[in-house]
Amino acid sequence: MKIVKTSIDEVDEKIIGEAINVLAGGGVVLYPTDTVYGLGANIFDSKAVKRVFEIKQRSLLKPISILVSDIDAINVVAKLSLSQKKIIEEHLPGPYTFILNKRNIVPRGVTSGSSHVGVRVPDCEIACRLAGIFPITTTSANLSDDEMLQTPQEILEQLGVDVDLVIDVGSLDSHHASSIVDLTRMKPKVIRK
Repeated sequence: MKIVKTSIDEVDEKIIGEAINVLAGGGVVLYPTDTVYGLGANIFDSKAVKRVFEIKQRSLLKPISILVSDIDAINVVAKLSLSQKKIIEEHLPGPYTFILNKRNIVPRGVTSGSSHVGVRVPDCEIACRLAGIFPITTTSANLSDDEMLQTPQEILEQLGVDVDLVIDVGSLDSHHASSIVDLTRMKPKVIRK
């Protein structure tokens, strides 16, 4: 496991390149977002995605959301109506996960066989840059149903396992994961605030 330190406000090209190489090679990266630290893996690498589930001790029946580089990239993984796009453009980038109808390109292992997918574009350039070549998983870096911690050191201690790369920007101010809003219904529904 390698830990690289940087600032949340500074994008270090060398660190981004190294992290993308780890992700492309089937590795798992602990990375900052605009809310909490996340666990990232290439969504198209089934072994890497399974490892994220194992690290979190998360049921394979519970889907994992995905992170894309920008709002335009949402179209690659999800079907968007004009009204959905308008809502998304008003709130992203930001601390929201939107549930949308997935495209067939999204592997079943990520969505636990669901026809929907949670999609994020956080207000965090580091996180978005990691998804510049392919979408990555975005799930809080904690054991399932356990508290979310603010520093990589606390997180790694809680998880009790190594990841391949840690992007350490220090303590994150937020104690809460993103709000989840289901846009697949006639009327948007907040699933988690």
